[in-house]
Amino acid sequence: MRNFDSESHDWSDSYSLEEVRLVVPRVRPLDTGDALAAALVQVRLDLKLPTEFSPEVEEAAEAAVAAFEPPEHDLTHIPFSTIDPDGAIDLDQALYLERTGETLRVMYAIAEVPAFVWPGSAVDAEARKRGQTLYAPDSRVPLHPTVISEDAASLLAGVTRPAFVWTFDLDATGAVTATTLVRAQVRNRRQYNYAEVQDLLDNELADESLSLLPEFGRLRAELERQRGGASLNRPDDEVVLVDGTYVLERRSPLPVEQYNAHVSLMTGMEAARIMLEGNVGILRTMPAPNPETLAQFRRQVASLGCPWPENQNYGEYLRALDHSDPRALAAIHAATTLFRGAGYTVFDGEHPEDVIQAAVAAPYAHATAPLRRLVDRFVLVACEAIVADRKVPKWVRKGLPELPKIMARTSSLASRLESASVNAIEAALLSGRVGDEFDATVVSVRGDGGIIQIADPVITARISGTVTAGSTVRARLVTAEIATGTVEFVLV
Repeated sequence: MRNFDSESHDWSDSYSLEEVRLVVPRVRPLDTGDALAAALVQVRLDLKLPTEFSPEVEEAAEAAVAAFEPPEHDLTHIPFSTIDPDGAIDLDQALYLERTGETLRVMYAIAEVPAFVWPGSAVDAEARKRGQTLYAPDSRVPLHPTVISEDAASLLAGVTRPAFVWTFDLDATGAVTATTLVRAQVRNRRQYNYAEVQDLLDNELADESLSLLPEFGRLRAELERQRGGASLNRPDDEVVLVDGTYVLERRSPLPVEQYNAHVSLMTGMEAARIMLEGNVGILRTMPAPNPETLAQFRRQVASLGCPWPENQNYGEYLRALDHSDPRALAAIHAATTLFRGAGYTVFDGEHPEDVIQAAVAAPYAHATAPLRRLVDRFVLVACEAIVADRKVPKWVRKGLPELPKIMARTSSLASRLESASVNAIEAALLSGRVGDEFDATVVSVRGDGGIIQIADPVITARISGTVTAGSTVRARLVTAEIATGTVEFVLV
């Protein structure tokens, strides 16, 4: 379930997670006296995560909402809809698809956060401190006050909202042939969750817009395959307490989630192209996995019964995994080690040497989650100005060099939150099995022990003793302490 590399990572670099989906298992609400619930609360206390916004920030947010003036361009006649996890309130994206002759047109509305977060305001200053929304298994720490993120800027159904509206014209292969971007008023006709849309598609009851999603998704997936991209479609995990025992329930992503995610991926690629052509902006870059990481991943997936053929690239391998097979889902979890080393690259004038995001296999930028990620606000404003043939605002150009440090710092905090939370969850899942023995594969050697991969439950853990990478061992669980998140194995 977890990894032990110290470098922070960003799951949103897997395209299906571009919307900043949760990176650790959710915990179905537990009694406040429950050991796991208490441990997760303590994690947030130890990390000193903020629990609220200051009165100054809240007042500034309310003032910005009260002073808001809608953009002149009106696209409220377009029947946009949103597709999000069930219960979502902070809605960043709304979409509409239509057929134009033999090809497709995609319109994608992104929440216009800059309309409510003024440069130099208290809200802006706080957002630069927070950097991004932090996700815990049982809660989240939002980037912006909820009067903005869950109301005025959120693309909620049935109300008019400001948005950055992208329009993409595609050719018969799904490649983008023309892109426009304008600020406009939009109206979300309906908020769907993923299961609802999948049901409509399966029963041929979807409206014209939604019914085009599978065709769009297949075309874009083929383009991804051709350029050598790789996607990590992780399952959703949820921890539940059943008869006094913690159990991990797993749900594979629905096809519609992958179709919808390709819209976001396409937008990020176009945003990168626009900024490169405009000679100013910030890209999301990531190197290809190194040979040692690839070798370790091969050992892990082999131990799970899903060997990776030598003549297959990792993108093709991940696409071929059967999400209905628990072993394949475990392999997908293990693949998180391949998506490492991501960072932000700023340029203003000359292009940087490395502009590629390796998992995307193309230049790419974060542009579709401004309610939940600071950098997207700058990208959207820069792109809109470049497309309109205006100068990129001074506050954007001045702020760009600061963003990599801000995002790295807050991503490190997110990584620590994830790591500590997963430690507690793994200890909970194993808490009733102290003394049990497990078959495991050693995926790497560390210090006086190593890292082992267990298939059931899917856990990567430390083991004490002399071990050899790639060997199969028998491991006994000696400690599973929820309060400290301590899990210890020894060789049998």
